[in-house]
Amino acid sequence: MNSFFYRPQKGIKQASKQELADCVIKNGLVVDVFNGEIVEMDIAITDGMISGLGSYDGHEEIDAKGAYVVPGLIDSHVHIESSMVTPKHFGDLLLQHGVTTALTDPHEIANVTGEKGLDFMLKEAEKTACDLKTLLPSCVPSTPFEHAGATLSASDLEEYYTHNQVIGLAEVMDFPSVQTENEDMMAKISSALTKEKHIDGHGAGLSNTDINVYATAGIKTDHESTTLEEAKARLQRGLYVMIRQGSGAKDFQSLIPLVRERNAHRFLFCTDDKHLTALMEEGSIDHHIRLAIEYGLDPVLAIQMATLNPAVCYGLKQKGAIAPGYEATFLFVDDLPSFSIRDVFVNGERVHHDLQKQEDENDFLDTVTDTVQLPNYTKEDFKISMDGTTKANIIEIQPNSIVSKHVIDTVPTQNDEFTPSPEQRLYKMAVLERHGKTNNIGLGIIKELPLKEGAIATSIAHDSHNIVAAGCTDEDLITAIEHLKNIQGGLVIVSKQKIVASLALPIAGLMAHENIDHVSKQLKYVHKALEKQSYSHDFDVFLTLSFMCLPVIPALKLTDIGLFDVHHLKHIEVPVHPTTETT
Repeated sequence: MNSFFYRPQKGIKQASKQELADCVIKNGLVVDVFNGEIVEMDIAITDGMISGLGSYDGHEEIDAKGAYVVPGLIDSHVHIESSMVTPKHFGDLLLQHGVTTALTDPHEIANVTGEKGLDFMLKEAEKTACDLKTLLPSCVPSTPFEHAGATLSASDLEEYYTHNQVIGLAEVMDFPSVQTENEDMMAKISSALTKEKHIDGHGAGLSNTDINVYATAGIKTDHESTTLEEAKARLQRGLYVMIRQGSGAKDFQSLIPLVRERNAHRFLFCTDDKHLTALMEEGSIDHHIRLAIEYGLDPVLAIQMATLNPAVCYGLKQKGAIAPGYEATFLFVDDLPSFSIRDVFVNGERVHHDLQKQEDENDFLDTVTDTVQLPNYTKEDFKISMDGTTKANIIEIQPNSIVSKHVIDTVPTQNDEFTPSPEQRLYKMAVLERHGKTNNIGLGIIKELPLKEGAIATSIAHDSHNIVAAGCTDEDLITAIEHLKNIQGGLVIVSKQKIVASLALPIAGLMAHENIDHVSKQLKYVHKALEKQSYSHDFDVFLTLSFMCLPVIPALKLTDIGLFDVHHLKHIEVPVHPTTETT
């Protein structure tokens, strides 16, 4: 968490040139996000704040050597847990990509460990120079259609608003609770509005009337637009539209054509969920800027969407621009199209982190570990009875999307039970309640995984984070699940009842405590192992599978209770008989 002391009187003296500035950036091309221009001028810095633009002398002078000076980038919506590393490591990695502020929603860990998870994330965020703002999870559990590990009521959240890093209420994904004016949901929204805090939305699959309801309730943003029509409808109703480009959901190409100079001020960039390897290899919001420029957007406009726009949206009055009264948080960028970052400054100080030398994190680990509580399983637990039919409701994956298709088709059976068929890309899927509450097992059929053989399993299963597994045989499914129990969460690949590769994520079954270099090497090994026993694919298999459990994203998902029809908000059976076929 950023910590510096600014003295206005000293700043005034240095701004008026009565005194030398503490520090001056010379020979830089300043990206002016207010006028949409690039201007060569000095930047005077006082106590970590910008005190002047123009021509200045300072006690210290830094030669930008012709670099573009860009405001620090802002990720407008991200779940740190999806990176699989702790906030400290995550923040340090973001800084290398020029992201100096991130608006984070810790609802992943909160759905597993509740207030203990919130406390852990807030404390760990203090260890990085990246400013990790927090929006409080609005939906723990995310819906009543599954079992999570914790519950956070409006009263539970109330005390957290006093924390200086908490700026609002995170994505309200339980639309039915808003529409029906659920008492606790209304209390959460009212509390945020009374405190003049921001409220994020989650409008996946919602109609225009539904968006009216959201906007009327005081919700101001949405990151779930996947089409131009959806995005335009949200703009018309006064919402900011976040253009998301993460690991599971990639909406950039679909939405960027809507951006024009007249409406660009209502667009933000976000990653939402992005795996560690993707962050390291392609970047974060810097990747959005490169894509936008490649698409043909004016570079300054793209930078504005990554800086000033989110700062205005979230009320971050001293962020998002290079101007007097703003934080001296900026980047030296040598070339705009490639957005090659040379240096990062936070509050006037150059920052650098060696990802290989980071210390392991140990604070509060005992409060957020030992979270995978499972019984022993047999093959009988994984039988999918077809009840005399060969037609089934099937979850079909759409590559690089967290939206699934609801397909009804004929499936292979034996002894009136579904049998997986890798040739037809049909696999058995299971979601197992892992919080030690119900021991529920939800079973379903998933299509278009790339597995040739074996099984995969993970404790990352949005948003309740039960165990999700999919594969070709019951024996391999059980082996994978048992291994996750032994390592207390993570990712695992199994073939012929043997562990091929795994990554342990013992912090709530979501994160590792080791440094980024260590975790990324393990993660790459897992992905390479998966490639060897998969058909070719161009999407993140584990991340995609994790979203096939989220019952607030269309169209058909699987929870620990069973198959869930998102459009009709009800659980349905796997077998389909002629009288029940409606899709």
